[in-house]
Amino acid sequence: MNNTIKITSFKCGGFAIGISTSHTTFDGLSFKTFLDNVASIAAKKPLAVTPCHDRHLLAARSPPSVTFPHPEMLKLNDLPKSNIFEASTEELHFKVFKLTSNDITKLKEEARNSVGGDKSTRITGFNAITAHIWRCKALSCDDGSNPNRSSTILYAVDIRSRLEPPLPKSYTGNAVLTAYATATCREVEEWPFMRLVETVREGATRMTNEYARSIIDWGEMNKGFPNGEVLVSSWWRLGFEKVEFPWGKPKYCCPVVYHRKDIVLLFPPVEGGGDGVSIIVALPPKDMNKFHALFNKFLGV
Repeated sequence: MNNTIKITSFKCGGFAIGISTSHTTFDGLSFKTFLDNVASIAAKKPLAVTPCHDRHLLAARSPPSVTFPHPEMLKLNDLPKSNIFEASTEELHFKVFKLTSNDITKLKEEARNSVGGDKSTRITGFNAITAHIWRCKALSCDDGSNPNRSSTILYAVDIRSRLEPPLPKSYTGNAVLTAYATATCREVEEWPFMRLVETVREGATRMTNEYARSIIDWGEMNKGFPNGEVLVSSWWRLGFEKVEFPWGKPKYCCPVVYHRKDIVLLFPPVEGGGDGVSIIVALPPKDMNKFHALFNKFLGV
């Protein structure tokens, strides 16, 4: 896939920068570095960061050694016709759900105060939000006929600091791997919220140096994709909206089109929209109505 940049000017004096890129070229942190460097070049300044492009740092071992089971991965030949990365051909409704900082605090308190909750466990905003999305998504596409159906949520983990030795902070490439959490629909519905949050948290905790190397080696041997019911892709704190171009900071950064019903995107609010997070969801109309109702129900709205 080619990397392309297009600028569209508007009569009001504003303009939009559209960028199409491949995930093999950039992950979110690398793309932020790219934007910082574009801003520096536009301002006729030295590069903000000198990129490290050494892809050998993430090469598979020789010989490859898969030392963990990887249920979050599926071989190419075993991929279902419909998977999370395929653009949907069915009718989808799009909606931006918003969680204020108070909503996020409420979710964290729900986890902390739930039955069996460990008061000493650190509950991050991301883990609480992801657990909230998981239960809404799992139950919105479940007709109740198979409560033992397995639901797996995926999310990206930056492995730069998890490897031994760590990658250079200036590493510019794709240095994220997919963490996962799995439970049955019955468990997602009945578990205390803290249990869901902890299950999400375990996905990131699992991503040690050896586990990451095992996934990389699995990919070398099997060629495949992450596999799950829903993938949470967080652009929430990557800082795209904080890039200082000579003409100012962006008003907003988001996808232009979005046709993947099993990928949920997290973004910071539009400038002036306060604290919190914006959640972009695309679902068939019936599933969207149920997702919306569950989203509000679990927030106590």
